[in-house]
Amino acid sequence: MITTRFTQMFGVEHPIVQGGMQWVGRAQLVAAVANAGALGFITALTQPTPEALAAEIARCRDWTDKPFGVNLTILPAIKPPPYAEYRAAIIESGVKIVETAGNKPQEHVEVFKANGVKVLHKCTSVRHALSAERMGVDAISIDGFECAGHPGEDDVPGLILIPAAADKVKIPMIASGGFGDGRGLAAALALGAEGVNMGTRFMCTKESPIHEAIKAQMVANDERATDLIFRTMHNTARVAKNAISQEVVALERAGATFDQVRELVAGARGRVVYETGDPDHGIWSAGMVQGLIHDIPSCAELVSRMVAEAETIIGERLARMTDRIPTPVRS
Repeated sequence: MITTRFTQMFGVEHPIVQGGMQWVGRAQLVAAVANAGALGFITALTQPTPEALAAEIARCRDWTDKPFGVNLTILPAIKPPPYAEYRAAIIESGVKIVETAGNKPQEHVEVFKANGVKVLHKCTSVRHALSAERMGVDAISIDGFECAGHPGEDDVPGLILIPAAADKVKIPMIASGGFGDGRGLAAALALGAEGVNMGTRFMCTKESPIHEAIKAQMVANDERATDLIFRTMHNTARVAKNAISQEVVALERAGATFDQVRELVAGARGRVVYETGDPDHGIWSAGMVQGLIHDIPSCAELVSRMVAEAETIIGERLARMTDRIPTPVRS
């Protein structure tokens, strides 16, 4: 068993997290992750109303008695969702772990903390991680450039970002972006993280609530099968490469504004992808880790396999390499 400050703080068996994912972070997946001994997050804004979120939390509790959390992502919008009402639904449902992400979460962090909720905040840079630490969050999830969704605008990959953050962040920190197996878990721990956060890899599990054709597409894809859209709008998003993402990239190169691509990137079209299995119907998130995904296991199989592989790397392979290093001769 791999025990870290993160597993101790959040009361989970393994240092593995299934982060919030729009249209994917539902009770059936989160409960399976929790029952596997990892930490899963229901995605609040996947639910159409705060009342629906409360019902989804209750549904998850029907399937697991282990810890799980809720993701609340705060995004700029002309007509924002009723964040305070979603926040209240989380607190009133008795959830004690929240993953926050997005812009200016201070108000939400303060209210969650006042109600005894532990907060894990997602960041894409060291400076943002330090800001969140000063804000009072309990732990950080640091997202490298390889991640699906929004990797920020600095383009720093995990191999640099994780140890750079570990050098400065004092609270527990987990690594996100490009993780999908035990090699990645062992590497993240070696770089200074205390666990890993995975989205794309958990999308491709038996309990994931997306169409089997999309899971098969992810298995077939390699590490090149993503596109970066919204680069020209300084709101970069990494998505699965398909006909729509390629069209958006071409339009951006020609100087298109967001209004000119709005219909193509509509979230409702992405939801249809997951529901119908048509990978070219709309934009859908996936990371470069697709190149490391070769099967569709259950969450329990995935988590146990990752931990066993990481333990072998840490306890056997690296130890053998160390044993082969000659002892320095001292004069």
